[in-house]
Amino acid sequence: MVAHAITPTGREVPFGEEELIVSKTNLKGHITYANDVFLRLSKYPAKDVIGAPHSLIRHPDMPRCIFKLLWDTIEAKKEIFAYVVNMAKDGDHYWVFAHVTPTLDAKQNIVGFHSNRRKPNPDQVAKIKELYAKLRAEEHRHDSRKDGMLRGYDMLIAMLKEKGLAYDEFIFAV
Repeated sequence: MVAHAITPTGREVPFGEEELIVSKTNLKGHITYANDVFLRLSKYPAKDVIGAPHSLIRHPDMPRCIFKLLWDTIEAKKEIFAYVVNMAKDGDHYWVFAHVTPTLDAKQNIVGFHSNRRKPNPDQVAKIKELYAKLRAEEHRHDSRKDGMLRGYDMLIAMLKEKGLAYDEFIFAV
């Protein structure tokens, strides 16, 4: 199933602060493992998730430039933290604070990716929603999706520079 065919409902899927969402992907971003919390919140059975692209749960409110930053970072063999809104199979959503890392083999080659996600504080989500709305607006101003993503990325980097913060400093200060 393609996530773009799903219409967001505006309903949030509840989950506990103690719960940890875990997934692993191969180099192409296809899911190789999803824990029971992932399956319950996404409302997909394991058979529909394993082998599917992780973008299966991408919510249309997520700026594409955040995923560019995420992929650029993990492909450089670095970890990244990010606020992400995901979309369940039925259009419901859930916000997470994600920690994504590359999985390295003994020779330090990337062989996949691992993500742990926790429930963020509602105050943090409110702040991030404002930023993401601005980034999405910038992305949508451009005819080409790629140009929009790149301009949104430029906007994010300019905002960080203006604040005098590295991305990691910013994300932990939210």
